[in-house]
Amino acid sequence: MKCDEKLVRLEETYGDWVKQEKENCRLSSGAMTKELYPYQALFSPIQVNKTMIKNRVVMGPMGNLNMCEESGRPNDKMLQYFFARAKGGTGLLTTGLIPVSHGIDPTVTEVDDLSLFPRIDHARTVFAGWRDLAQGVHAYGSKIFIQITPGLGRVGPPTCVMTKHKIPVSASVNPSFYIPQLPCIPLTDANLKKIVKNCGQAAADAKEMGLDGIYLHGHEGYLLEQMTNPAFNRRQMGRYKDYEMFGLDIIREIRKRAGDSFPIMYRIDLSLALNETYQERMNEVSSLKRFKNGRTIKDTLHYMAKLVRAGVDLFDVDLGCYDNWWLPHPPEGMPAGCFLDMSRIAKEFFRRNNIKSNAGVDVPVVAVGKLGYPDIAEKAIRDGDCDMVMLARPLLADPDWCNKAFAGNVEEIRPCIGCQEGCVNEFILGGHPQCAVNPRTGFEERFPETFTPAEKKKNIAVVGGGPAGITFALIAAKRGHNVTLYEKSEKLGGKIAVGSIPKIKFDLRNYLAYLEKQMELCQEQYQLQVHKNTTVTAELLKEKAYDSVIFAYGTKEIFPPFEGREEANLILGTDLLEHPEKAEGANNIVIVGGGVVGCETAHWLANEYGKNVTVLEMLPHFMMGVCTANRGHLLHYLEKSGVRLYNCTKVKALAKDGVYVEQNQSQTVPDPYNTWQPLLPPNIPNPMEKAIKEEIVEKKIPADLIVLAMGGKADETFFFEAGEEHLAKEIYNIGDSSRAGRVLEAVRGAYHLAVRI
Repeated sequence: MKCDEKLVRLEETYGDWVKQEKENCRLSSGAMTKELYPYQALFSPIQVNKTMIKNRVVMGPMGNLNMCEESGRPNDKMLQYFFARAKGGTGLLTTGLIPVSHGIDPTVTEVDDLSLFPRIDHARTVFAGWRDLAQGVHAYGSKIFIQITPGLGRVGPPTCVMTKHKIPVSASVNPSFYIPQLPCIPLTDANLKKIVKNCGQAAADAKEMGLDGIYLHGHEGYLLEQMTNPAFNRRQMGRYKDYEMFGLDIIREIRKRAGDSFPIMYRIDLSLALNETYQERMNEVSSLKRFKNGRTIKDTLHYMAKLVRAGVDLFDVDLGCYDNWWLPHPPEGMPAGCFLDMSRIAKEFFRRNNIKSNAGVDVPVVAVGKLGYPDIAEKAIRDGDCDMVMLARPLLADPDWCNKAFAGNVEEIRPCIGCQEGCVNEFILGGHPQCAVNPRTGFEERFPETFTPAEKKKNIAVVGGGPAGITFALIAAKRGHNVTLYEKSEKLGGKIAVGSIPKIKFDLRNYLAYLEKQMELCQEQYQLQVHKNTTVTAELLKEKAYDSVIFAYGTKEIFPPFEGREEANLILGTDLLEHPEKAEGANNIVIVGGGVVGCETAHWLANEYGKNVTVLEMLPHFMMGVCTANRGHLLHYLEKSGVRLYNCTKVKALAKDGVYVEQNQSQTVPDPYNTWQPLLPPNIPNPMEKAIKEEIVEKKIPADLIVLAMGGKADETFFFEAGEEHLAKEIYNIGDSSRAGRVLEAVRGAYHLAVRI
């Protein structure tokens, strides 16, 4: 097939490329195997401009918000965070985005000129942090590029309206991503030219600070893409009505200020994929209508060629933007190596057209998108799909990913579970980058790399073998304590063992396998005992006379006393996941509870068992509090799978053949399938949000099987009983048995206790 024909075919299909049949055939490859070891391609050096990088692994940019002093100077938290990944063997590190438009884009600066972002502009007082960062990274033989952004524009936080009384800016009159009713005002050419100058100054300063290159964020719909994509740039006059000009001006200015040999990397999406994602909705949703005429893949490739002629040395490519956020931030359900088609297209284009950098060498293409599986990363480079692979979240989960893969210790790599709760959601909510499975991420400056031996060895009982109990047991045993872990079921893992059953949860299965392996090794090397199929009682604990007892036995399922539940064909969602045979003969299934468990169960039933599924949620939105990318991905494919989502719907009674509900059918009820607008955190008011009116209709929804997925609540009964009876000198309650939460909270809490006890 000719290349142009291939582009047309991809243009027609890539927006919906995660089809279930394609997913099923590729998911099996998302495993932590080492069939291609030794990874000679992955760990071979590569030249970028005149800079040699020791291997083909790039640490992807994860926002370094709140990893700086309020002036923007990088602090020790940020330095130690990067040093850990450099020590772990990563060839090229990249920072999170660093704005250079303070004073122009009101979304990048806080009140009183304080900054969440590290800064390299502003004043020389910030320079020392960057010099220290560069020197520390170089000590491990790694290189580091600083990622700069001309601004956030329409995807910046809308709080600037409430706190500074300033309207967000953009290329044209575009709706704010977070509050579509809020229009962004177009930047003047004068301000845009000032940003161009700022980019050149940032590059000159970065070079002087000892950093190894500049990395431009021209992706995801940030301000650079708003200016360089006709979906957002609909200017009718001035220099920048040509949507390519702003990006080209920035590259030329950087080359002018930093010289020909200073590497420039550019992050770009081959397409926004909005038309392909939303199809007819692009004509129906007011906030999407104006974005229909975005760059095509062919347009983007020709723009990339111009960028190379202007001075770009290196690209990383993928798809999507904030308005279909699961594409640029692939959640757990997306296949491994999901964007290799994109990097392959770019490489073929450069090769076919003999496009070289200004240094006269090939232009490397970096592949992105769930490549934290060594065999897949190696194969991608061997097959010519890309020249380098970008790992972001995998290096947060395990900073030693490279060293472990190089040594062939793949089974020891702590896998990312794709939840995006610590790495993305945490800083959206006001925190800093963290990781659900690696509690040291973002706390490297506080917690040493090796555990401090216990001053006094204790006999410790851990009640519960979920992620909290396992994490605590592993660390406490390695510190020298005698630890006994009790698990009432026949297998470890708690809720993650059940949650890993659907095919799209392969990342969670990898994590469970990792925990099981770590427990095996710990039992061999340290004083750790594991007793499964054991229900712990007060008598048992009293008899053993432990010094400390750690309760981590999880939540108690919520089982409301619905009228008619005795006659209804009823099952808990967790029970059904473990026993899918109980759904045999049931064609119409109603799930009560629209949280993440209910929605994942619905996807599993619809796609793996072909069931007709309806999900009921009494709140206005499904999966409230879940990361926008993960939430959007699941909602998008629930709709494509034909799953009916009813929000603002309250269950009144259950019956043998259905569910009686009160449903609000007002036109003001939010569209349950809305994935183009995020949910604001509860503490951020939306002054333009319309009130939901009530038009209650009573109805019966037919059901052969009713699934309860209403979550769980902490049950502290046993913990309080232990305290009353003084079953040990020290008792602690961690994980879900203390407060129902996610893997992030369970692991983090267990770690904090285990390193100190």
